[in-house]
Amino acid sequence: MNDKPRELRSERMLPHDTFRDKCVLVTGGGTGLGLATARQFADLGARLVIASRKREHLEPAAAELRERGAEVLPVVTDVRRPGSVSEMVEAALERFGSIEVLINNAAGNFLAPAEELSPGGWKVVIDIALNGVFYCTREVGLHMIERGYGRIVNVVATYAWTGGPGTVHSAAAKAGVVAMTRTLAVEWARHGVRVNAVCPGLFDSQGARERLWPSAEAQERLRRSVPLQRFASTREVADAITYLASPYADYVNGEVLVIDAGMHLGRGLGRS
Repeated sequence: MNDKPRELRSERMLPHDTFRDKCVLVTGGGTGLGLATARQFADLGARLVIASRKREHLEPAAAELRERGAEVLPVVTDVRRPGSVSEMVEAALERFGSIEVLINNAAGNFLAPAEELSPGGWKVVIDIALNGVFYCTREVGLHMIERGYGRIVNVVATYAWTGGPGTVHSAAAKAGVVAMTRTLAVEWARHGVRVNAVCPGLFDSQGARERLWPSAEAQERLRRSVPLQRFASTREVADAITYLASPYADYVNGEVLVIDAGMHLGRGLGRS
């Protein structure tokens, strides 16, 4: 049995032309999971729009994706601002003519006990992780509804329903996105638009290392809490995202696909 993470293996889950002639918009696409997801779509034939607030993240990411053979439009976007989101979508439609897939991956988070969380800290996370998802979904969704086709995948977190110390702002935002996913799935299915969510567990990224396991001891403690005794690779999470956006998931709608090796199932069992 080969149980190595997929990013360490060569095979692909989907045919290489699954998204040929499809435009995929990935928010937070310049780094981390967003960039890993954009790589997967690039390798599957997609044309890409990647969005980030920071141009210094976008340019290297776009260059890498072009080297993989993808046509790429990088757009500096602040998802907290509806006007910025509208400009992003206008640029994408001007360049590619359509947007078939939206991946709502942009996020903002930090750990803070609720009693120490300022109103400003609450607002900035809600604005990115909840309001920003709605602004992007509505703007792209109007185009998808008009065309009668669209696939939307949101990135959420298990603490949206389990809770978690220090995550009251992010948990509230992600719980809102879960409700949004399910509501729009039933509202927009008649328009040919499917809406689903992916819920990754622990995966290694620069942001996670800085926020969640700043020391080797903290990293090891978290790793031991995972039933499979390892973190996910970003490739494994990206595989799930591309699957939900693909024709192979055309009867999947309103679902939240959890990819955490069963970690959320073991909560409360006293694992060290």
